[in-house]
Amino acid sequence: MASQTIAQDTTVNAPTKKRIWTVGAVNVGLWSGSFYALNKTWYSNHQQTAFHLYNDWGEWNQMDKLGHAWSSYQIADHSAKIWQWAGLKPSKAVWVGSLSSMAYLSIVEVLDGYSEKWGFSIPDLLANSSGSLFYLGQSLLWKDQRIRIKMSYSPYHYGEMKNRADQLFGKSGVEKLLKDYNGQTYWTSVNIRSFFPNSPFPVWLNLAVGYGSRTLLGGYENKWIEPNGQVVNHSDINRYRRIYVSLDIDLTKIKTEKKGLKTIFSVFNVLKFPAPSFELNTMGKVRMHPIFF
Repeated sequence: MASQTIAQDTTVNAPTKKRIWTVGAVNVGLWSGSFYALNKTWYSNHQQTAFHLYNDWGEWNQMDKLGHAWSSYQIADHSAKIWQWAGLKPSKAVWVGSLSSMAYLSIVEVLDGYSEKWGFSIPDLLANSSGSLFYLGQSLLWKDQRIRIKMSYSPYHYGEMKNRADQLFGKSGVEKLLKDYNGQTYWTSVNIRSFFPNSPFPVWLNLAVGYGSRTLLGGYENKWIEPNGQVVNHSDINRYRRIYVSLDIDLTKIKTEKKGLKTIFSVFNVLKFPAPSFELNTMGKVRMHPIFF
């Protein structure tokens, strides 16, 4: 993509061309390295089969799908920023960032398609595409991200179900952050001022709506088979969904001339800012959280 862009734009000067080629080379290296690492640490532990499809739409109360959308949105956003830093015009950078995000995650889905444990998931592909296209659509329509996809995480305490949670979601903090669906919440964070420019709201204040789930001890049900063959049935533990309404901060809207601080704000803006939150869940309960993250 970088070589095509340079060829089409003869006005790009030599230093900018060098930076674009450098970013392109780094991307190739990161892609190659990550796919190699995935193969060694993930796919090599499972039997490989002929390419096949797998419909996992109903798993984990769709928390996994929201995770795919969040990931693809963030990859598109930050990839576009890096390409713009390299010298691409913003109108080109958003396309390169969005398409490269979809391409990268689509390759991961293809690799899943050859794994006996998983398979090529069309719902995953659609979730990946939705995140990237959501970023691209806003960039083309508004030249801004008025609505951001964010994530928050609060460790969930499993009590006597800790061994089951360790099997499913891992033991380290990083593993749990990425895989523990009971602790994750995904948000659409709307910048109020961007839709109501004459309002008195601060430019950085957002209204956020979140979605999460609790007491998920299996993909579809709280029933599983232990490695020793024992069937464990905890269908008495209700799985439920949670909807939140909260305030948020768009860190990228905070004005600063310091480039380092802008970078820090951009990186941490993938997460929702802790704030009071109103919860309504499918257990029929309404709760007010003084601080929720």
